[in-house]
Amino acid sequence: MNQDIAESILEAGKSYGADYVEIFEEETRSSTLALKDQKIETASAGTEFGIGVRLLYGTEVLYAYTSDESKDALLNMVKTLAFGRNGSSSGLVKYVPTPCKFGVNYPNFMDPRVLGNGYKLDFLHAADDSARKVSNRICQVVASITDSCSHVNIISSGGVNVSDYRCHTRLGINVTAGTGSEKIVSREAPGALAGYEALEKFNAPELAKMAAERSLRMLDAGHISGGIMPVVMGPGFGGVIFHEAVGHPLETEAIRHKASPFCGKLGQVVAQPCLTAIDDGTIPGSWGSVAVDDEGMKTERTVLIENGVLKNYMSDMVGAMEVGCARTGSARRESYKYAPVSRMRNSFIAPGKDSFDDMIHSVEHGLYAAKMAGGSVNPATGEFNFAVEEGYEIDHGKIGRPVRGATLIGKGDQVLRGISMVGSDLSIAAGVCGASSGSVPVTVGQPTIKVDSILVGGR
Repeated sequence: MNQDIAESILEAGKSYGADYVEIFEEETRSSTLALKDQKIETASAGTEFGIGVRLLYGTEVLYAYTSDESKDALLNMVKTLAFGRNGSSSGLVKYVPTPCKFGVNYPNFMDPRVLGNGYKLDFLHAADDSARKVSNRICQVVASITDSCSHVNIISSGGVNVSDYRCHTRLGINVTAGTGSEKIVSREAPGALAGYEALEKFNAPELAKMAAERSLRMLDAGHISGGIMPVVMGPGFGGVIFHEAVGHPLETEAIRHKASPFCGKLGQVVAQPCLTAIDDGTIPGSWGSVAVDDEGMKTERTVLIENGVLKNYMSDMVGAMEVGCARTGSARRESYKYAPVSRMRNSFIAPGKDSFDDMIHSVEHGLYAAKMAGGSVNPATGEFNFAVEEGYEIDHGKIGRPVRGATLIGKGDQVLRGISMVGSDLSIAAGVCGASSGSVPVTVGQPTIKVDSILVGGR
């Protein structure tokens, strides 16, 4: 952004009495290519540009955005945003014209913006071919590649002047197995903070084969009898329950609105000693990582729960002020169209020392949820309902028959206290999290864990 325009916006915001003025400038180029049943279903690309301005009056937030980068349009936007506010100019607001770059390193970077659709199609056809070879009962394969390349600049009256480049690439594979009217869908969807070099690591044929085999196993599976029982949850996307039912209530956006069961519980025991939980924005190449958050703060590794004790919340600037805690570099937003709030990055349950065999052997009758699917949660209460994509009965300490259609129902803080065993096989999985500041890339994760008691819904 032109230095004169930036300084004029900052001065205008301060002249209307704002305690803090922030400019968020973004240009994003994104594309999607999808193959459905061996034919191109979607091929799209676009570029979006805009500027958001945020005024803080204490912890009150006023926000507006525009795609018009002219000085007059931006100053009029600030004037409209601050309508009815009084203040006096404190003089010119200066900022250093050379941005401070915290950007991440992209080893062997393959820029999505210069590689054509022909390059992507090879991976999509390979996934389709691999899935269909598994069985003639595979009746549909949908494979897609999405990428997003963003340049952002963050400038504030507090002296922030940061530039960052962010590139995300994700592969999605949905495989449907069917017999007659019966249909079962299985999904694999890895993502990375990377360019197309990530596609080689994802191994599309192997992921498609895994999804096809899983859908076939579940197609032939029976149903579990519901009830309250112990559940062993597999690694990776199983962490979605922690993310939704525990992670969101640990964001200061929930804490400051008194909409969390963890309000006022810092330093208290909230889980068994075997459990440590972390939100980490610094993992190299991870889908949910950020070099700098959307307020211009360098990201960090935040220990939320340590050996069962609640240690930290995830916070942005406003949340930290209202709750009275330190900022954690957790302010995030989907784009310039949103004001930032506290959000998760890479959130996971840390590895423990228990073995998978010991967990299974400790269960007389229960459920092994090998892979979780989606669900819903009430963030104010932590009540959740999540589907199990791949499940198996546990009978007398042994894994039994496959079961489908199972759901896990409960409250996050209660399930947290019920985690009694934690394995060492940590895995994280890519996802997209939606909240008041839009949808942002996050990862969820955990090792295999045992929950002593949870309500399982059957057929």
